Amino acid sequence: MTVDELLNIPALTQTSDNTWKVDGLVIPKTWGQGRTAFGGISAGMLYCAVKQQVHDERVLRSFTTNFVGPLNLETPFSIEVTLLRTGKNVSQFTAHAIQEGKSCVFSQACFGNARNSSILVENDEVHDMAQPVKAKFIPQIPKVTPKFLRYFDLAIDAGGIPFTRKKTSHYHGFMRFKQPPSEITDAHIITMIDAWPPTLLQMMKLPAPASTVSWNLEFIHPHKPVSPTDWFAYKAHTRQAADGYGHTEATIWDKDNEVIAISRQTVAVFD
Repeated sequence: MTVDELLNIPALTQTSDNTWKVDGLVIPKTWGQGRTAFGGISAGMLYCAVKQQVHDERVLRSFTTNFVGPLNLETPFSIEVTLLRTGKNVSQFTAHAIQEGKSCVFSQACFGNARNSSILVENDEVHDMAQPVKAKFIPQIPKVTPKFLRYFDLAIDAGGIPFTRKKTSHYHGFMRFKQPPSEITDAHIITMIDAWPPTLLQMMKLPAPASTVSWNLEFIHPHKPVSPTDWFAYKAHTRQAADGYGHTEATIWDKDNEVIAISRQTVAVFD
C-alpha cells in the first residue's frame, strides 16, 4: 500500500457540532515498526483527517503528537477529529486514533493565516552537506530493520548505524520517498521526517526497543514549492538522555537549503 493510498483518508462523518469521525482505517504490516504501525504514517493519517476540516487558506504552523499506545497493524481503527476553537486567524484541532476501544495516537494541530506584520527575522540557518547521489543506510534485515524503511531513501552524512555501540548520538543526512508520491504535502513531510531512527539507537550494542513518546513539529512559512523527487536535508542532535529517556531536536531543509520544519522528540529506550 503506497503512502498516497494511506494518506487518502475517506470523508469524515460529522458526529456533533465540532467533531467528526472516520472508521475502518487499516495500516498494512509493510508499514510496521516492531509491534506497532510506523509513527510517521499514523501521524500523517491523523493530520490528513484534521486537514479535511480546514476550509480556508490557513497553513499548518505546529503539529504535536503523543504516541499513547500501540496501533496494531492490519486491525481496523478510527480517527476522531475535534475542533477546539477557530478564530479570525488561528484554528486549533485535535485528532485521536482509537482501536478496539483503546487510545493509540493523539495529535493537536494549529493552523494559521499569514498576516501583515512589521516584524521580520530571517531564518539564515543552512547546512553544508553535499546532496547524495543515492541512498546510503542499512539493508532490510529480518527482525532488525523496521519494515517501513523500504518506503524511504535515507543517506547518512554523519552518525552511526543503529546497534553498533557508537559514541555519537546525532544524525546528519538526507531523506526522500523511494517511490515518489504524486505530490509532497505537509502529510508527506510529517511521515518522512519520522523515518530516521532515534539518535540513541546507534549507542546500543544489541537490538532493543525504542519508541517516541511525544513529538512536536513546527512548520516554517513561507517556503518554496517542493518536488516529490527532492532530497530533504536532516540534522538531529540529542540534547540530553538519562533514566531511559532521550530528548532530541532536528532541523529539516528543502533542496534550496531553506529550513522548512523544526522537530523535537522525547524518546523512550529500553536497553
